Amino acid sequence: MRALEPWVEAPLQTFLAESSARLTLLMTSSGQVVAQHGFSRSLDVMTAAALGAGIGASTEELARLMGSSRFEALVHHGARQSCLLAGFGTPRGRWIGLVVFGPETSVGIVQLFFDQMVQQLASAARRDEPAAVRLPENFEHELDASLKALFGR
Repeated sequence: MRALEPWVEAPLQTFLAESSARLTLLMTSSGQVVAQHGFSRSLDVMTAAALGAGIGASTEELARLMGSSRFEALVHHGARQSCLLAGFGTPRGRWIGLVVFGPETSVGIVQLFFDQMVQQLASAARRDEPAAVRLPENFEHELDASLKALFGR
């Protein structure tokens, strides 16, 4: 597990232990990764963050067009694994969680422990300092490599 903000580690660790999630990604609504677990390559993390942020934004716009309040969660069920994508508010702004889980758990269990993690994050976040914007040393190189891989160039 990797987290840019130390206060995110304990709630995420508890969520991982209780939910049996295989992959987890916490990001800002713009796709900046705050914490991740289970990804083996940075390209995968960056791709998942970009796609998750895009899906979150398009789902929010779809809800607005339908005259509804925002949709808080989107679930995709698969034969071998499923995915939960959920937006939530924090004292640091709107975040998105992307959770991949298998048949060893259920969407209900994942959602239950995800909601508990969101509450723990809200309690743990310091309200008196702005969210840290930290980019990895090789951010530009990784972004360029990710774009080339995504678009086949």
